[in-house]
Amino acid sequence: MGFLRRLFSLEAAAAHAAPRAMTGELITISGPEDLERALRHGNMSNAGQAVTDDTAMRVAAVYACVRIISGAVANMPIGIKRRIDDRTRVDVTDHSLWEVFHRRPNRWQKPAQFKRMMQAHVLLRGNGYALKTRGVGGRVIGLTPLHPGRMKERQRDDMALEYLFTRKDGSRVLFQQDEIQHLCGLTLNGYSGLSVIGYAREAIGASIAMEHHGSTVFRNGANVSGALKMPAGKTLTEEQAARLKGEFDEFRAGGNREGKVVLLEDGLEFQQLALNSEDAQWLEARKFSRSDIAMFFGVPPHMIGDTEKSTSWGSGIEAQAQGFVTYTLEDHLTMWEEALTTDCLDPVRDRDVYARFNRNALVRGDLKTRWEGHTKALQWGVMSPDEVRAKEDMNPREDGNGGVYYDPPNTAGSSTGSTNDNP
Repeated sequence: MGFLRRLFSLEAAAAHAAPRAMTGELITISGPEDLERALRHGNMSNAGQAVTDDTAMRVAAVYACVRIISGAVANMPIGIKRRIDDRTRVDVTDHSLWEVFHRRPNRWQKPAQFKRMMQAHVLLRGNGYALKTRGVGGRVIGLTPLHPGRMKERQRDDMALEYLFTRKDGSRVLFQQDEIQHLCGLTLNGYSGLSVIGYAREAIGASIAMEHHGSTVFRNGANVSGALKMPAGKTLTEEQAARLKGEFDEFRAGGNREGKVVLLEDGLEFQQLALNSEDAQWLEARKFSRSDIAMFFGVPPHMIGDTEKSTSWGSGIEAQAQGFVTYTLEDHLTMWEEALTTDCLDPVRDRDVYARFNRNALVRGDLKTRWEGHTKALQWGVMSPDEVRAKEDMNPREDGNGGVYYDPPNTAGSSTGSTNDNP
């Protein structure tokens, strides 16, 4: 447990650290490269808005994209499986990693919370880090998430990775590659993922600026529905102006004057004002910004409430949903599976063990699609009745006949149609 003491000890360290505004992060500065990184991590967009984890998540489109992807990963069960031979796979429910992802990954988080948090780190920062806790025999029995803003990875001359983590008190601790479980998103150097909010800074910053503009306009009441026009050469007396102001104040406050008329004195005329071109352009820019952010995260616009272009990923909502699973979610699931298999399983003792998401959970809420798939699997001899029942969390058939594999329809009654002859 020495690594835990290194991580959580309260010893003062001589590391130089600069606090980051709004996120509470620390950026260690030990040379010109770190200084450049610190300046770039000021995250100031050309729109004059600081784009950090916190400010980005305040943008509705960003929050929706992160919530949708991280929620899909969090709600999908991870199976720990053993490869018996080329055709046989079994669940390894007695493995310590199964306990981590089905019981408790650490002392304060549940499995779905842990997966959702780590996936959010990858979506916003490009990387997710967790400290591995090992038990008797060296097997991983716990995973403790580490904030990616406090972590700096580097590659040694022998190509092994090191992870320098800055604690809240400013002290630093160095972890070796076998101590960290690393989720890495899209990368250019092979070991450090790209920050989405860094590359989408301008789109997110523009969205924040437009939100501030709209809030300021509504707060100051700069957009009015109409104007009072006075005939040329005439002015209102102070008494008339006060009386007129009182009339409109009553209307603005609602109450029993609502729906009635206002008496305009001395030739005053009321002119209705339409939405000006600048405000109309602002609304269009907001829509464009929302679609731009969805593109960065790979989420179909309709999933974040933008249904204007519902056929952009296919011929309808169903095609877009399938595109999301194929081109976005599958990438994240594969990242998790490879990271867990490589980082958390022993290459010798667990040689035939691997992690695998149960993708069937994606259609758990679609009863019709799920049972149509079960029916086809039974008809073509892909699954037995007991296997289908297991997918639905049901016990095997009581009559003991649930292990039968039915002959495919096109071989029924033929000499090659027996169950034993089918591969």
